[in-house]
Amino acid sequence: MCLAVPMELVARRDLEGEVERNGVRRTVCLALLPEAEIGQYLLIHAGDAIGAVDAEEARETIALLEELARASEEAS
Repeated sequence: MCLAVPMELVARRDLEGEVERNGVRRTVCLALLPEAEIGQYLLIHAGDAIGAVDAEEARETIALLEELARASEEAS
């Protein structure tokens, strides 16, 4: 199973972007989304931006991922 995490694009140079979530920044490849704009939420998988989502969908997905993480910690 693959997982793509929504992160906000905060900087870019050519086909390289910098994304952020909860203060964590990563450099990603924008080759699949050359039209991506700063401020957009992108789906990041294995260092590549593979799609874009609106801010509301990004917030909902992040909330679900955080809920899963909490449930996993409680089950341990």
